[in-house]
Amino acid sequence: MISLQDKSVLQKFDFKDPAIWLASWFGSGFIKPAPGTWGTLAALPFGILFLNMSPILLIIAILLIIPLGLWASCRFTKTAGEKDSSMIVIDEVAGMWIALIPVFGQSLLFVLLAFALFRFFDILKPWPISWLDKNINGAAGVMADDILAGAFAAFCLIGLQYVGLG
Repeated sequence: MISLQDKSVLQKFDFKDPAIWLASWFGSGFIKPAPGTWGTLAALPFGILFLNMSPILLIIAILLIIPLGLWASCRFTKTAGEKDSSMIVIDEVAGMWIALIPVFGQSLLFVLLAFALFRFFDILKPWPISWLDKNINGAAGVMADDILAGAFAAFCLIGLQYVGLG
């Protein structure tokens, strides 16, 4: 269900603006409840496609999505008038794609683990992720904590592979 606050924010947007669609990852950020989880789920097919084509392609996509995410979340934030709107999920896209890097050549279980670990770190925000979330402002703050959550998830997956579970 869309709250009155969300309705008033949505009325501010020009839905012809590509920044709105990128920041909300093609509208997945508008799905309630848990828009971050919906955005992460919407990121998975693209990330898996890029990874299966080539791990290098996934890394290139990550390097492209980060500046696009900075631009789109900056525009979204200015229009919405909110510091870090839950409707912005392009940060989840970047984080999820980072978490997928070590999944290349692994089973579907590792894809599910990448998803679960990324959501775990993104939601609980252990230090230093929480520090980034609280201390970095603007679009960089929107993106930074999810990028680090994705890196934490990726390192956990690498650790599982190192001990022979991959």
